[in-house]
Amino acid sequence: MRFRAFIFTLFAFPVLCQAGVEQVADWTSLLPPLVAIVLALLLREVLISLSVGVLTGLVLSAMRSSQSLTGAVLDIPITLRDALFSKDHLSIIVFTVLIGAMVAVISKNGGMMALVKRIAKRANTARSGQFATWLLGVAIFFDDYANTLVVGNTMRPLTDRLKISREKLAYIVDSTAAPVAAVAFITTWIGAELSYISNGIGNIEQGEQLIGNAYGVFFQSLQYMFYPFLTLFFILMLIRKKVDFGPMLTAERLARKSETSKSSLASVGEVDDVVDSKERVFNGLLPILTMIGVAAVGLIYLGSKGYTWDGDASFTTNLSNIIGRSDSYLALLWASFSGLVVAIVLTVVQKIHSIRKTMEFVEHGVKTMIPAIMILTLAWALGGLTEQLGTAEFLSDLIGGNIRPEALPTIVFILAALIAFSTGTSWGTMSILYPLVLGTTWSVCQAGGLDVDSSLSIFANVVSTVIAGSVLGDHCSPISDTTIMSSLATECDHIEHVRTQLPYALTVGVVSILLGTLPSGFGIPFYVTFPIAILTLWLIVSYFGKSSDTVGD
Repeated sequence: MRFRAFIFTLFAFPVLCQAGVEQVADWTSLLPPLVAIVLALLLREVLISLSVGVLTGLVLSAMRSSQSLTGAVLDIPITLRDALFSKDHLSIIVFTVLIGAMVAVISKNGGMMALVKRIAKRANTARSGQFATWLLGVAIFFDDYANTLVVGNTMRPLTDRLKISREKLAYIVDSTAAPVAAVAFITTWIGAELSYISNGIGNIEQGEQLIGNAYGVFFQSLQYMFYPFLTLFFILMLIRKKVDFGPMLTAERLARKSETSKSSLASVGEVDDVVDSKERVFNGLLPILTMIGVAAVGLIYLGSKGYTWDGDASFTTNLSNIIGRSDSYLALLWASFSGLVVAIVLTVVQKIHSIRKTMEFVEHGVKTMIPAIMILTLAWALGGLTEQLGTAEFLSDLIGGNIRPEALPTIVFILAALIAFSTGTSWGTMSILYPLVLGTTWSVCQAGGLDVDSSLSIFANVVSTVIAGSVLGDHCSPISDTTIMSSLATECDHIEHVRTQLPYALTVGVVSILLGTLPSGFGIPFYVTFPIAILTLWLIVSYFGKSSDTVGD
C-alpha cells in the first residue's frame, strides 16, 4: 500500500500539475515541503519522502519558468550539488563525520563504557538516566549540533541499559539542544540572532536612539521566550513524575518490557572486549572536554580579531559581541578535529589498539555518518527550493492587512512555526522573517498610537517569537536537520522520533501561545504569565500522564 502511494505521488503529481495548472499560483510553493512531510508520515521513509519533495519543487520551478518536466528531472543532481557544496553545509558535514569518528574511537578504547559506568553509579534508574541526559543537554549549551551529537551518542548506551526508549532519548536530546542554544548568552546562535536584530534596528529611523543595541533587545526579549524555557520545564515535569502520554507512553512501556537492551553502539561498531584496567573515564571524557574547550576558545579567538573592547559595556556584553562576530563553523571544525586527535592519541599511546586498528575505527565512524549526509543534503536541497519558490514570503504575506500591534507577537510566532515546519530550518526562518517583521512591527506600533515604551515591549516580544516559533516549527518538522540529527545520534527511527515528539512539542507550543505570547502582547508581565503557564503544564502532565513503568492504565 505504501509503495503504491509512493509510485502514484511520484508519477501522477507532476503530470496532474502540468495538465491542470496553466500558471502556477503562489500557494503551490507550499507543496514541496508538504509533500515531503505527508509522505514521510505515510511511508516512514525519509529519503524517499525528501526525494519526492525535491522533485516536486523542481517540477513547480520548471512550470514557473516554462521549462519541460524532463529538465526538472535532470536538475536533481545539480540541485543536490548546489545544496552540498555550500561552505556552511560542508562545514556541518565535516563536523558531523569527525564527531562520528571520535565517538567510534572512544567507544572502542573503553572510554565510552567507563564513562557510562561512572554515570550509571548515580543514574541507575530510568528517571535518573533521563535527568542525566537533560542535564548534559543543558550543560552543552554553546551549539545545538554539538549538543545533539555528543549527548545522543554519549547517553545512548546508558539509556539502553536502563530501558529508556530511543524515542524518549531522542526527544530529550532534541528538545534541550535548540532551546538552550537559542536563549543562552554565549552560543553559536547568538551571532546570527544579534546580526538579524541589529540589521532590523538599522532599518528603522533613529533605531539606535529609540530601541538601543541588538544585545540589549535580545536580553529584553528573554522574558518572552516562552516555548524554549517551557520546553525545558516540561521535560523535567515528565521525568519528575515518571509519566508520559500519547505515542511516547507506548514507546516507553515497550522499552520497559523488553528483555534485552538494544545494541547501542551498532552505529560505531560493537565494543571490543577491553580489559577493566583499560576502561578509563578520561579516555572518553578528555576528547569530549577538549572539543568543548577548543570550541569555546576558538569562538573567542576568531571573534576577537579586529574587535575593539568597549570600556563602557559590561564584560558579558563584550564577550557576547565577540562570539557574535565569530566564525562558528570554523571553531566547531577545530573542536571536532581536536577531539578526534586526542581520542586517537589516547588510544595509541596507552596501547589499547594499534594505530592501524584505530584508523579503521575512524573510517568506520565516518561511514556511519553517510546516511546523515544523504538526509541532510536532501533536506538542504528542499530548503533551497522552498526559498526559490517563495514559500516564506507567501506565508509572510498572510499577516498583511490591518492588525492590532498587541496581536503581532502571536501572529509572528505562528508564522515562524509554520515556516520552520515547512522549510525544516530555524536559522533559515530567522534569516527570512527578521528583515520582514522587525521594521513592520515598529511601523505598526507607531501607526497604532503606542508610546515608545509600549512599542519597545512589542518589538522585543516579536524578536523572541521569531526565535521561539522557529524552534517549535523545527521540533515538529520531519525535514528539520536538527530533528534528523537527533534521530541519527540516538539511533532512533526518524519517523518514530517525530511521531512521539510532536504531541509534546504541540502541547508546550499551545500553552506558550495561549498563556504566554498572547497575554504578554497585551502587557501582562512575565512574572505572571510564566508561573501560570508552568502550572498549566504541570496540570496537563498530572491529568494525562500515565506511568511508563506499568502496562495497565
